[in-house]
Amino acid sequence: MTNPDARGAGMAERDLIVRLTFGTMAAQTLRAAIRLKVMELVGDTPRRAADVAADAGAEPQPMTRLLRALAGLGLLREHSPDSFSATPAGALLDPGSPGSLASFVAMFTEPVITRAWDHLDDSVRTGDVAFDAVFGTDFFSHLAQHPALSAQFNAAMSGAVAETAAALPHAFDFSRYTTVTDVGGGEGTLLAAILTAHPGLTGTVFDTAQGLAETPKTLARHGLERRCSLVAGDFFHSVPEGSDLYLLKSVLHDWTDDQAVTILGHCRDVLPPGGLILIVEPVLPETVTPAQGTDPRTDPSDAGDGGVTYLSDLNMLVNIGGRERTRGDFEKLCHRAGLTLTSVTALTDAAPFSLIHAIAR
Repeated sequence: MTNPDARGAGMAERDLIVRLTFGTMAAQTLRAAIRLKVMELVGDTPRRAADVAADAGAEPQPMTRLLRALAGLGLLREHSPDSFSATPAGALLDPGSPGSLASFVAMFTEPVITRAWDHLDDSVRTGDVAFDAVFGTDFFSHLAQHPALSAQFNAAMSGAVAETAAALPHAFDFSRYTTVTDVGGGEGTLLAAILTAHPGLTGTVFDTAQGLAETPKTLARHGLERRCSLVAGDFFHSVPEGSDLYLLKSVLHDWTDDQAVTILGHCRDVLPPGGLILIVEPVLPETVTPAQGTDPRTDPSDAGDGGVTYLSDLNMLVNIGGRERTRGDFEKLCHRAGLTLTSVTALTDAAPFSLIHAIAR
C-alpha cells in the first residue's frame, strides 16, 4: 500500500519543480503587463477586460487571458467574469505607484539580461562570464554604448534601492560622522534619504559620469544641492578623500574578488582615523539548509528572500562576473585590503541586506 504522506511529499516536490520551470513564463507575463500598461489601465477598482484591451490597443480575448494569468499569479483580482482590479502586489507594476518595481522588472526581463542565462551551464563549466561571449563586451561597457538601456538600468537600480533607503537612515548611527561618500551611489536615492533624515550630515555621490546622469534631479527633488556634491570618476583608480564614512551599497557583488579588493583598498587609502567603511550587501550563510531557497518562512536563517540571493549570485556569474558572498568571504576581502571587518548586522527592514562594518587595520 502506498503511504499517503509519502505520496503527498512527492506531489509537493513535483509541484515545486513545475512552478520553478514556469518561472521564466511568469517573468515574461509581468514584462508583457508592463509593456501594455495593464496596471495603469486596470487600477484598484474593477474594470472589464474588454475596456482594458481597448485602452491598450489589444484584442479582448487575449487580454482576458493575460489578465487571468496575472490574477493567478496574485497580481490582479477577478471580481466577476472578465472584471479585474489590481492587488497591492500588482500595483507595484504601475510606474506611478509608490515603491514601484516596474523599472526593476522591465530591466531584469530585458533580453540583454536574459540571453546570457541560456549559457549558464557554460559559465558553470568554465567560470567565464557568458554575457561577454554573447555580446562581445562586458555588461557595463555595453550599457555605456546604449544610453537608453543605461537609463533603464539606472531606473531599475533606483527602484530596487527604495526599501534600503527607507530602512538604512534609521538602522545605523550616522550622528557619529560628519560627511559620507556614497561610492557607486548612482542617481543618489540612498544618500538623499540619509541626508534628509540627518540634517547635520553632508555628502558626496561618487560614480561615473554616466552613473551620475540623473543625480542632480534627485538632489534637487530633496532640496539637497548645497549639502551634497557630485564627483565623477572610476573607483578602480581612486576614491575622493574628505569623508569619515564611506558607503558601498550593492557595489562589491558586481566584481571579482581582486576587483573588490581594489575598490576597498582605495577606500582604505582615504579613510581618516576613526573612519568607517559601511558595506551594504546580502551576506549568505556559510551553509544552505534544505529549507533555503524554497520557503524562507520555514527557516529564518535563510537569505531572507526565498532563494533570490542565490539566483542573483548566478546572475553575477553569467552577466557581470561578480558574486554574492558569505561573512567569511567579506572578511577575506577586507583583510586583503588592509581592513578589519568588525561586525555584520542584518538590515531587518530591507532583507536580505546586512550592514558590514570595516575599519583600517
